[in-house]
Amino acid sequence: MAGMATHLITGAGSGIGAAVARRLHARGDDLVLHARDAARAKELAAQFPGARTLVGDLADPDKLSWAFSHQSLPDRVDSLLHIAGVVDLGPVGDLTPKAWRHQLNVNLISPAELTRHFLPQLRVARGHVIFVNSGAGLRASAEWSAYAASKHGLKALADSLRNEEHDNGVRVTSVYPGRTASPMQAKVHQQEGKAYDESKWIDPESVATTILMALDLPRDAEVNDLTVRPGN
Repeated sequence: MAGMATHLITGAGSGIGAAVARRLHARGDDLVLHARDAARAKELAAQFPGARTLVGDLADPDKLSWAFSHQSLPDRVDSLLHIAGVVDLGPVGDLTPKAWRHQLNVNLISPAELTRHFLPQLRVARGHVIFVNSGAGLRASAEWSAYAASKHGLKALADSLRNEEHDNGVRVTSVYPGRTASPMQAKVHQQEGKAYDESKWIDPESVATTILMALDLPRDAEVNDLTVRPGN
């Protein structure tokens, strides 16, 4: 993806999203950074000078379209990178509908709604949609039911979208990182009651490298599914 491409990124505030945003910003690409509220948008704009922001709460996908209608949207979208996510562990016997809904909304329904919203621009640009999934999108462990269900759903969304948009030239990639050193991973360890040692897990920069590889791949090829596991 040569030249001044425009990337719309969710989750750019920390972890993998921040690493991807830093790399794309450093090479001079145009960034549109999604933020859940105006305060967060201000932080992101300060962190990435020249980047535009787009405000909308992924926890409330029904209101995203309304929120976007009151903001100026990018005319061009070369890539849509779904990197934001939430996790709330617990056994099926304890998880409430609220916990299920929150994870499904942020991890699955909002990515679908954002994709729907920006598909016209992606088709014109023959762009790329990247879903940062999880190892939990391929297998579900004990106490991971709601999160894994949201990520299994995200895989289905990506697979369907790839088949639907292939003839429009839109590429679709799912990335399945193993445990990555990030604020989310620290929270997971806290919920699991385990000590957190970030040196044992994947550096977000390494996942960012794989995402940029998929983005920059020449047009004759497409990475469909990419699994990234801890090397230590």
